[in-house]
Amino acid sequence: MSAPAAAPDLESLGAQEVLEHMVREYHPRLAVACSFQKEASVILDMLVRIEPKARFFVLDTGVLFEETYDTWRRVEERYGITVERHVGERVDGLWATDPDACCAMRKVRPLEQVLEGVDAWITGLRRDQTPARAGTPKLGWDAAHGKWKAAPLADWTEQDVWRYISAHDVPYNPLHDRGFESIGCTHCTVPGAGREGRWAGTDRIECGLHLPPTT
Repeated sequence: MSAPAAAPDLESLGAQEVLEHMVREYHPRLAVACSFQKEASVILDMLVRIEPKARFFVLDTGVLFEETYDTWRRVEERYGITVERHVGERVDGLWATDPDACCAMRKVRPLEQVLEGVDAWITGLRRDQTPARAGTPKLGWDAAHGKWKAAPLADWTEQDVWRYISAHDVPYNPLHDRGFESIGCTHCTVPGAGREGRWAGTDRIECGLHLPPTT
């Protein structure tokens, strides 16, 4: 799908203001990706204050860390919400022989199904996470899915995230305290700075959720 008219320039807005814009313009046809990493915790805490009925979803690969599932439970109890669970096809052991296909089945296709019913979605991407994310706009057109995509924390640093969590007593994944700066599935995530711990031992840096469409 081609992009509609140019998006409003939200670059001067803070994270909360970006979220307020997204709720005002797109709720209830707005979905929020929730990975139960620290950025997702911050966005969730901010957004439920703005719109308690905001729609959150998780792509449950079936091989998330137990700490991630526990964080999921704590978040729902803390905020009195339900985070939608979406599950894709699973083939045991595929991650070892074809990680691209594994991510496509367990994450990319379920995301496509979630986004079919919305006009926009929100992610926790930050520009300082990887060079590939350095140009992430706070609001841009997601050509791969034909939706508006917001990254309210795009210009935040790691320190900004932890400062907010501490100030608001936000529940977060305890794996972050054990050297995991980025948290994915059990079989392909190890402790590491940035996203170095994801798909360790390979040159892979993305699962496909945030890649541009192929031509």
